Amino acid sequence: MTQPDKTARALIHWGADRFDKAGLVYGHGTDNALDEAASLVLHALHIGYDQPDAVLDTEISETDYARVAGLLEQRVTTRKPAAYLMDEAWFAGMPFYVDERVLVPRSPIAELIAARFAPWIDPDRVDSILDMGTGSGCIAIACATAFPQARVDAADVSSDALAVARINTARHGLDGRVNLIESDLFSALGGKTYDIIVSNPPYVPRDEAGQLADEYRHEPASGLIAGEDGLDIVVRMLNDAARYLASDGILVIEVGYTHAALQAQYPEVPFLWLDFENGGTGVFLLEAAELAQYQETFNRVVLQRNNG
Repeated sequence: MTQPDKTARALIHWGADRFDKAGLVYGHGTDNALDEAASLVLHALHIGYDQPDAVLDTEISETDYARVAGLLEQRVTTRKPAAYLMDEAWFAGMPFYVDERVLVPRSPIAELIAARFAPWIDPDRVDSILDMGTGSGCIAIACATAFPQARVDAADVSSDALAVARINTARHGLDGRVNLIESDLFSALGGKTYDIIVSNPPYVPRDEAGQLADEYRHEPASGLIAGEDGLDIVVRMLNDAARYLASDGILVIEVGYTHAALQAQYPEVPFLWLDFENGGTGVFLLEAAELAQYQETFNRVVLQRNNG
């Protein structure tokens, strides 16, 4: 393959062409080869997205050229998502440190946070938020930024994930406002209640995990796989959530493409499936009163699944 000119623009197009020929898979912050290549090149050259367009045509040094070309080639040979190669991903307009201890942030829940969960709740009365399965801490930190008056708890069963979240709370100056808790779902939360419980839990069925593209295999399996049908975690959350939600609170959970399976598991439950302007599906909302109304259903399903 012909080597590109020594400019950022040429390297971006060279990288995109290389990615296309290699058949890379996207979905960790970008959805096409050009954007993926651009993210790597701009990061490596410390060029912001808001820089003048002419910067892309400035000749770079041999050292910078070799470093950027090597990074683009690494994306091909390792199949690692760009975020892991950069140790950085963006969520809700904010940068986050990420590595292979956590999933790469990519949830449409960012759009809900930007709207402060309105009109589903009055933002001005939100005093407490729980991010269940926080991973990198991106949802919790974005919520703390959107709701500066609120206490935010960020729970995860993985101590490795919480170590990454701790890096991000420090990065965003939120050590004192985002409380990191090692917990298997609600088990370590005591008697706390929350105005908003939000979660992007694992929801990939076990037999589908082996069909995932190589890029997804770099992510921790515990953050992706949730039993035979992908519902093991969300079923437990639905069974327990009412006890931790304020009487006028809301529960928001992303289940992605398993939304049909979840609805089939609970045909009588009125899940509100949310729409997103910027793309994304499979996020439902339930109010506290609805959780209470269908508690017997949630109990029954848990018992049935536990008994095989």
